[in-house]
Amino acid sequence: MPDSQPQPPSSSSPSGPAAMPPLLLCGARLTDGRTVDVRLSGGRIEAVGTAGSLTADGTRTGGTRVDLTGHLLLPAPAEPHAHPVTALSADTQGPVSYAPDAVQRRVTEAVLLQLGHGATAVRAHVRVGDVAGLGALTAVLEAARSLRGLAELTTVAMPRVLTGVAGAEARAVLRDAVKMGATVVGGCPDLDPDPTGYVEAVLEVAAEHGCPVDLHTDAADPARLARLAAMVGGLRPGVTLSPCAGLARVPADQAARTAERLAAAGVTVVCLPQGGCGTSDAGHRGSVPAGLLRAAGVRLAAGSGALRDVSNPVGRGDPLEAAYLLASGHGLSPGDAYAAVSSSARAALGLPEVRVEAGFPAELLAVRGDSLPGALSLAYSRVVVHRGRVVARTSAVREYRGSATAPEWGLPRQGRGGTT
Repeated sequence: MPDSQPQPPSSSSPSGPAAMPPLLLCGARLTDGRTVDVRLSGGRIEAVGTAGSLTADGTRTGGTRVDLTGHLLLPAPAEPHAHPVTALSADTQGPVSYAPDAVQRRVTEAVLLQLGHGATAVRAHVRVGDVAGLGALTAVLEAARSLRGLAELTTVAMPRVLTGVAGAEARAVLRDAVKMGATVVGGCPDLDPDPTGYVEAVLEVAAEHGCPVDLHTDAADPARLARLAAMVGGLRPGVTLSPCAGLARVPADQAARTAERLAAAGVTVVCLPQGGCGTSDAGHRGSVPAGLLRAAGVRLAAGSGALRDVSNPVGRGDPLEAAYLLASGHGLSPGDAYAAVSSSARAALGLPEVRVEAGFPAELLAVRGDSLPGALSLAYSRVVVHRGRVVARTSAVREYRGSATAPEWGLPRQGRGGTT
């Protein structure tokens, strides 16, 4: 399955979507069954019309065309829960290196892999203080600059402890991280000797700087999760909790009551259907009961979590795999499952809504297939659009060989094979 990954643009590349010529996506299928042309300009969707009704340039010149015949066109996914600092390190002998060049290399490769899957926006959870200091964050911010124009990479600053003697220094580091460019504050209160004090410290820094909050918790303690939801409920900007997989290990009635409290608090829960999380010491796999949360009215998004690190050495970082697992194993409809990795994930990151309609941001994913269920089960060939231009392509060709009807390898013919 060939996969050609884009390279970060040089500093001399034109900046801003306005510099790009108009782009026409031709013959794409939408989830409502229509086949359309979609014209993109200035980083937004300029027009959507019946297939064959639009030109590439509109009233201008220099437009280009991309043939999407046989592809389903969707709002692009976003990745709300990535750990690119430790990504691609599963085979590392000894401790993972936090040297800035090593971190920047891993982060860049991880984001490009996820971009190839369709995620045009990634939220990176970055450890600050203790072992990593601020060096890892510096490397991630540098990677974000080098990836500008290909994908949007934002960061969550995550200290390990925030209470006690060590916590005083960590709180200063957290404030420095925000000043450096981290746009979200968070961490894993389960790892602090005083989880409540940890959350209070995070909320204090968030209030000082007007930052969103993203907290990790996996504890199988509904009371603790309910207290956490009560503490952060109503905070603006919003609060994200993840992965909350501990709810799967408690009796159903307790999980249901906790889900109701999460819904009342207005928090977003980011589940990880693939399992694995780069910040938890618990060693637990599995995922939150997504169907139960949705039934309770919880805002539910999904991420792909660890990408081939010690937490999940075979993690793919593929949002469509997360959607597939939600649909196949958690009872969500294909539409709701895809929304968890696209519209809900974008909302969790504070990004504008995307629809395949005029006026919306040109953040799009074309997947070979004619329906969403088919796309989720066989999502091999993909075309990714970020800020109105194609930034990644993945193509796959499937061939069949039979001794009687197809004695030679060659181009697939109808009934014998095809591109998927």
